[in-house]
Amino acid sequence: MSIVNRQSSIKSQSSIKSSRVLVVGLGRSGLAAARLLHFLKAEVTVTDTRDKNVLSQALKNLPGDIRVEAGVHSPALLEDTDMVVVSPGVSLNQPFFDLAGERGIEVVGEMELAFRVLRPYGIPWVAITGTNGKSTTTTMIDLMLTRGGFRVITGGNLGSAITEEVLSCLKDDTAGDVEYVVVEVSSFQLESIREFAPSVASILNITPDHLDRYRDMDGYIEAKAGIFRNQTRDDCLILNLDDPLVRELGSHAPSEVFYFSTQESRGGVTPPIPRGAYLREGWLCINADRKEDRIIRVQDVRIKGVHNIENALAASLNAVLCGVDMAAIRDVLSEFSGLEHRMEFVEEIEGVGFYNDSKGTNTGSVIKSLEGFQDGVILILGGRDKGNDFTPLREYMRGRVKGLVVIGEAREKILGQLDGVTAALEAEDMADAVTKAYSMAGAGNVVLLSPGCASFDMFEDFEHRGKVFKESVRSLMKRVLVVQNS
Repeated sequence: MSIVNRQSSIKSQSSIKSSRVLVVGLGRSGLAAARLLHFLKAEVTVTDTRDKNVLSQALKNLPGDIRVEAGVHSPALLEDTDMVVVSPGVSLNQPFFDLAGERGIEVVGEMELAFRVLRPYGIPWVAITGTNGKSTTTTMIDLMLTRGGFRVITGGNLGSAITEEVLSCLKDDTAGDVEYVVVEVSSFQLESIREFAPSVASILNITPDHLDRYRDMDGYIEAKAGIFRNQTRDDCLILNLDDPLVRELGSHAPSEVFYFSTQESRGGVTPPIPRGAYLREGWLCINADRKEDRIIRVQDVRIKGVHNIENALAASLNAVLCGVDMAAIRDVLSEFSGLEHRMEFVEEIEGVGFYNDSKGTNTGSVIKSLEGFQDGVILILGGRDKGNDFTPLREYMRGRVKGLVVIGEAREKILGQLDGVTAALEAEDMADAVTKAYSMAGAGNVVLLSPGCASFDMFEDFEHRGKVFKESVRSLMKRVLVVQNS
């Protein structure tokens, strides 16, 4: 039975209509927001600090009557503006936004915009945040809800911008049929919410990340905690009991709190949590309504790794709270094999396995990935530093990482902080890194790309980085085969 309350669906006109809205930042989210606002008959202006030549491809995706200012965020744009919609990649710590506040102009994010546009339809939102595992967990929740027979739209920091999905529903006149909106939410997106209040919110974990954008770790935690800021006692919050930073947030929540934990509860011993998801005798279990249900054996969950068991528990708990039956949840957990660029097996060359974890963009993510291996790892690490401290990797690398290959702008920092832990080489590009990693490996070893850094020094994004890694591995395999056959 669903614990989530669905409001009565009352279709009404959007308050956006006839507004003058400025969209700041023309990334994926900004473009989608501009198109949605234009559809809603708002007078739309967009601005980006990049040159128009750089933006030429993006501008082709905008209606022709949208006004564009490129190269600078001019204060003059605020003179004819009722609202500012900011893309998550744009920092709010700029004089431009301070000026907007002084003039009484509301500044909201693209996620907030989508929430307000759909609010008249009374659709419950399911929101997932955390430093790591967001995309995998969000995808599993989407699959479980869909398998359970619910009509769902999914987006946010994963796949399509959520405003793009909302626009599609409005164009097709199907928004009234949607039963859940599922969103992966980043800390950047949570900075710019005002009224956003998901019916079910989840915080999977919190480890140091994006410290180049936040004043300190407390600032990052505060941003993540925004996901439950506007919840009420009728809403649900799901927290990771095993993460002390996340667990502590439960005492500040206005909503009903549930926990998930990989702590093993055996026999008749009381579960580690009063209500939530946990392990008992090798089974994933749920007791969301004070009655324990066994979902699936750990060994039968297709996606592997300790961190993915956490993701599976969190996703299952979300699904149960939304009314999905156990059979549908079990089916998804037994079938879902994971997402591209997240601990993705690529190839095996002469007994050496290659794994693509390009989405691992912070130290905590690298640690989670390393925990899936006992020893014999050749780790490819590096990229653009996000203010991460790499020294926590030292204890996880000892006895587990046989060799290290470093790339990108953060090479010197990484080598300095990890000096003496294992043999290390520098590489000029990804192809060089793959070749050098293979030279350090032997049969039974694995080469793991888990960069612990942003990708923008050498690649368009983490997906591009992962694609180049896979291409480099397959190119290496061809060279090895040529040598074998010569």
